[in-house]
Amino acid sequence: MDKSLAAGLVIGSVLAVGATAFAGLQMMHKSPQYAQVLKVTPLTRTVHTPRQECHDETVTQKAPVKDEHQVIGTVAGAVLGGVIGHQIGGGTGRDIATVAGAAGGGYAGNRIQKNLQDRDTTTTTEQKCATVYDTSERRTGYEVRYRLNGQEASVKMDHDPGERIPVRDGQLVLENTGATQKPG
Repeated sequence: MDKSLAAGLVIGSVLAVGATAFAGLQMMHKSPQYAQVLKVTPLTRTVHTPRQECHDETVTQKAPVKDEHQVIGTVAGAVLGGVIGHQIGGGTGRDIATVAGAAGGGYAGNRIQKNLQDRDTTTTTEQKCATVYDTSERRTGYEVRYRLNGQEASVKMDHDPGERIPVRDGQLVLENTGATQKPG
């Protein structure tokens, strides 16, 4: 065999074995590419959203009174009572009965008009509104427990990472944008 051929084979073999050994060493000392996710807990907060709630309500009120002191009822009752009292007896007794009838009739007319006015009502519909709050839960992120290089730790993330978290240069890749965080 030719010496140069043998030397080429020996040098080629040494280079191939060396490259393979170097690649094997690189693989052995290479840090993991993923952290194992152990637990994912959603983080939420309670949100109270105000809104107006309105409904129609029937309101009954006393009707406005034109004759506040029941003068018409008092006068009408006094006249009617006086007429009736005048029909009783004769002479001075008739005068006394007329005055008593007028006084009693005036009082009765006043009370009757007051009762009628108290029962006279108007009904309207008013809109009543109040502020009420709707409550909902809003997701704010995730608490992620993971294992990397035999150590457990946790990190807050804005998304559920699934079963594993990518690692680059020994740091967690938390977002698709390439942001990283050192484990621990």
